[in-house]
This record gives sequence, C-alpha cells and structure tokens, in this order.
Amino acid sequence: MTGLGVTVRRYLATALLYTVIIVLAVGFMLPYVFALSSSLKTHAEIHLFPPRWLPSRFRWENYLEVFVQVPFGRFIRNTIVVVLLAGIGEIVSSAVVAYGFARIRFPGRDFMFILVLSTMMLPWVVTIIPTFIMFKYLRWLDTYKPLIVPGYFGVPYFVFLLRQFFATIPRALDEAATIDGASRLRTFVTIILPLSKPALATVAIFAALGKWNEFMGPLIYLNTEEKFTVALGLRLFQRTASAGGKPVDQLLMAASIITTAPAILLFFTMQQYFVQGIVMTGIKG
Repeated sequence: MTGLGVTVRRYLATALLYTVIIVLAVGFMLPYVFALSSSLKTHAEIHLFPPRWLPSRFRWENYLEVFVQVPFGRFIRNTIVVVLLAGIGEIVSSAVVAYGFARIRFPGRDFMFILVLSTMMLPWVVTIIPTFIMFKYLRWLDTYKPLIVPGYFGVPYFVFLLRQFFATIPRALDEAATIDGASRLRTFVTIILPLSKPALATVAIFAALGKWNEFMGPLIYLNTEEKFTVALGLRLFQRTASAGGKPVDQLLMAASIITTAPAILLFFTMQQYFVQGIVMTGIKG
C-alpha cells in the first residue's frame, strides 16, 4: 500500500509539473499566435472588439504585400550579410581569447579575465556617444563596418561561455598533443574546437540572433534606406501610419512573422547543441 501511495504521488507530481509547463507554454505562445492571426487579417479586423482569433478570410496576400510596400527582400539580404560577417568574427575572436584564458597560464591572467567580465556590467548607453564619435572620425557612418568590425575583437559574454567550456576539457589532451609536436594553434584547431561543438553552436545561435534582432546599432549608424536591416525595415510600417498614410498593421504583423521565422528555425535546428552547450558551460569554473 505504501509503495502504491508513493507511485500515485509520483504520478500526481509529474502530472502537475506537465500541467504547469503546458500552461506556461500556452501563455508564451499566445502573443505569437495573435500576431500570426493578425498577419492574415485586414486592418479593420485586427481592431475589432471583442477580438477574433481567426480572420473571416485568410489573406495570404499580406505576405506578398510586405515586399511590395518596402524593399523587404533587400533588408533581409542586408541582415544576412551582417549576421554572417559579424557572427564569424564574434565566434572566432571569442574562441581564441577564451582559449588563452582557459588553457594558457600567464601573469595576470585571472585579473585580465575579471576585467573582461567587468565590461559586461557597463551599461551600453554609456558607450553610445564615444563609440559614435570614434566611428564618425573613422568615416564609418552609413556603412556596415560599425556593426561588423567590433565583433572581431571578442564579445565578453561569449568569451565567458567558451572559457567555461574549454576548462572542462582534460588538459591531458593538450599535453599529449604537445608531446607529439603539435603547436598551440594546431592543438586549438584540431583538438579543442572539435570537442567544443555544443559551446560553439550556442555562441553561434546567440551571435546570429543578436545581430538579426539588433535595432539600436543600425538605427544609429545607418542612414540610407537601401542599407537598412530587417529591424529598421519593420519600423517603416509604423512610420507609414504616423506620417498620415494608410494604417498597415496587418503588414507589420506579417513582416514580423517573416522576421521571426529564421530565428525559430535556427533554434529548433540547433536545439540539441544549444541546450548541451548551456549545461556544459556551468559544470566547471
């Protein structure tokens, strides 16, 4: 009887846990479902009260109209260029710096690592003006350089994640490679990086999503509309109504769904590596 009671309590606890998870999942999904539904409605249907979850007719043409109203295809291409170039720089530079902190002993290493981490605590608004002035003197305004080049000098958060992961890899592998005559660079490329795929995938996801969704950087540094990214492209649909034009809330919702689709696809494609990378980075300091 006691064993049966324990089993029942275990099943009840599991059922309660899954119930809470499902409720939270539905709560998080509701805004996205509403946006998806609104993207297939007319402007008038979006503002009906009480609201309707399903449109009277599914207007798939709203998605085509997005590319007619603004050059959204060009914005997507621009964003892909920024994501790829900046992402490669952030991953490579952060991995090199993290390898130095995790595997190489040198004077002041711990102090320098703390200094790198301290930059994460500095509010980004503090650096906007001096950074803008610096890029202005370099004549980089209205180019993609301010969005791409800084990534090649490392990202503190990525350095921290990769350093924590590299620290979990046995040092015996480095020593064996050194005995076989491998240089530090070869050890890093042929041993450390292949064993760090989960962490690298995690950093790649964060880097890609960060650049894909970045708004303030393009807003500050880009002036020419043909160079806009998708984040600024979404703002054009809001500007239409504020400038006295016809409200296009349904197009804004459709453009938002188009913008979020690659991020969702990227996460579910690399979900296994993402979860494994996050878990493993916290095992060893």
